[in-house]
Amino acid sequence: MSDIAKRELVLEGLDCANCAAKIERKVQELQDVSSANMNFITKTLSIECEDEKLVAGVIASTVEIVKKMEPHVVVREKLQEKGSAAKDVNAEEGNKKQIIKLVIAATLFLVSAVFSLPKEVELSIYLISYLLVGGEIILRALKNILKGQVFDENFLMSIATIGAFAIGQFPEGVAVMLFYQVGELFQDMAVNRSRRSITALMDIRPDYANLKSGNDTIRVSPEKVKIGDIIIVKPGERVPLDGKVIEGSSMVDTSALTGESVPREVGQDSEVLSGFINKNGLLTIEVAKEFDESTVSKILDLVQNASSKKAPTENFITKFARYYTPAVVITALLIAIIPPLAIEGAVFSQWLYRGLIFLVISCPCALVVSIPLGFFGGIGGASKKGILIKGSNYLEALNDVEIVVFDKTGTLTKGVFKVTEIKPKGEVSREELLQYAAYAESFSNHPIATSILKAYEKEVIKGEIENYEEMSGQGISVIVSGKRILAGNTKLMTNEKIDYDDANITGTVVHVAVEDKYAGYIVIADEIKEDAPEAIRKLKELGITKSIMLTGDTKSVGEEVARKLKLNGVYSELLPHEKVEKLEEIYSHKTGKGKLAFVGDGINDAPVLARADVGIAMGGLGSDAAIEAADVVIMTDEPSKIATAIKIAKRTRRIVVQNIVFALGVKLIVLALGAFGFATMWEAVFADVGVSVIAVLNSIRALRVGKI
Repeated sequence: MSDIAKRELVLEGLDCANCAAKIERKVQELQDVSSANMNFITKTLSIECEDEKLVAGVIASTVEIVKKMEPHVVVREKLQEKGSAAKDVNAEEGNKKQIIKLVIAATLFLVSAVFSLPKEVELSIYLISYLLVGGEIILRALKNILKGQVFDENFLMSIATIGAFAIGQFPEGVAVMLFYQVGELFQDMAVNRSRRSITALMDIRPDYANLKSGNDTIRVSPEKVKIGDIIIVKPGERVPLDGKVIEGSSMVDTSALTGESVPREVGQDSEVLSGFINKNGLLTIEVAKEFDESTVSKILDLVQNASSKKAPTENFITKFARYYTPAVVITALLIAIIPPLAIEGAVFSQWLYRGLIFLVISCPCALVVSIPLGFFGGIGGASKKGILIKGSNYLEALNDVEIVVFDKTGTLTKGVFKVTEIKPKGEVSREELLQYAAYAESFSNHPIATSILKAYEKEVIKGEIENYEEMSGQGISVIVSGKRILAGNTKLMTNEKIDYDDANITGTVVHVAVEDKYAGYIVIADEIKEDAPEAIRKLKELGITKSIMLTGDTKSVGEEVARKLKLNGVYSELLPHEKVEKLEEIYSHKTGKGKLAFVGDGINDAPVLARADVGIAMGGLGSDAAIEAADVVIMTDEPSKIATAIKIAKRTRRIVVQNIVFALGVKLIVLALGAFGFATMWEAVFADVGVSVIAVLNSIRALRVGKI
């Protein structure tokens, strides 16, 4: 079976959110497309096909759809984004031309409105002013009608203002079109401002790398640097690729990735990530990952594509807009036709005017633009705090979290283990017990193994090791110099029928047996993270009813950590598959709407992260597995950031709800007033464009997360 082929198209000049939703729907209906997602905020259309061979045909069909619906839009395949400044300049030039056109039209309108002119001259000036400001809209409306696209804002505004001219309301026809265009300009500026804010927020992509070539350095694109190459990072420059410092020391600013303002000190053998900013020293770095696999590249990809996973609210609004606009247009038609026929003395022009007001209000752009923008702003704001949220759906799900389940090691504890006790048995010495354990653990990367090897301090001769076997959730069996050594937990000792000492100690106990005879145990202790108690306290303040810990560690260790952190429950000595089973059991205790979040390290806990409603990976900085497995990645390794993520989610939802209530509320009020003759087109235009501008500006607040 062929791999899914993905492409991203940038739709330059796409300024209508409602049209963006229609384009997405039409592309989704194409036979060879498995999924299509339009991100209006970044003007990016993401398409997935089932086969690479189908891509060219799908792109051609997509271009046809876009050209049919929005002829002025330029479609291009998205490569690495560059030249954003040039695009901003082009956008500003377009805005300047539009402003000049609006000023001339407004001047003509005022001349005709203020001065007493002959009727023919007055009509001519109004007509020139109207065509100047509305000619482009009428032209678009006619083209769209010929293509079968009727219910869009161009058609609605054209019919409404031409209708005003037809009933002799010349000033109102011009003024409404003028006001509409001014509102659209402000809306475009507000949306572009938010786009720039998000772009600036994620402007962590390095522009170049100083590649060492012999005795010289040459400036190259980060994409051209390979693994093992040596690069130089000067003071003030951004680290372009992930790697290891081989020479030099400096303070680095990690805030772009972690949200932390305190610089970090790095020196020889320190790992550095792309996106860090070198503050003072000169660093020589050996590159560990190519640019596409580097941390900054993955983060940019995650944040920029986060809106491809839409929240239920977004999906509802998209569906709502499909039915809302035609319903209002049909209502407007009925208002204009039925009363003059059914009510005695009703004047057709009066009811036509009321119907035209309905048409002006009917465009759903305020909702279609502001709601995705609110979610996108929330995701962007969270990234400022070092929290990566992979989609609007996960951001919304965080609102309803009522149970948080934690892994222990590396999540609530530091995961930095240290040998605190060595208890040999019988004739075995302390040194021998530690040596047996070190040889058994020599092939493992587990933190417990690392701590034993660190305590041993001698070189392990791996040639003496044979038949290495790791038993999941129990320990290790190995042959060293002809002797069979077992190192693991009580389950391993029980399964191998070895009598062992029951060490009732707080810490992780590694029991050792040599030639099926018990040799003693080693105790390894882990520390609770400094902000773990604060994390649990904050979650309780947010109304999280249950905080539960799942751990593979001993019962005594698990209960001690749970007691110190005041958790609601703890389940210990769990194997990886038992964690999933226990999560299923906890899952059954939540309410219908409530969500369960699991917080783990993203590597060992991948099955549990996948099963939870929201999977949160701790310590995602540089961990590919964490970024892949989780829905939310905490880049700073701080459990207290979970509460921050939930607060950002709740604030984003408040902003989205405000926009929905405000936009629909104002529209419904003006619709009612218009139907009964108490509203003019001025109020109608405000209910459309004015509300859109206010809603967009309100959405931008989601980016500001300074005090959260």
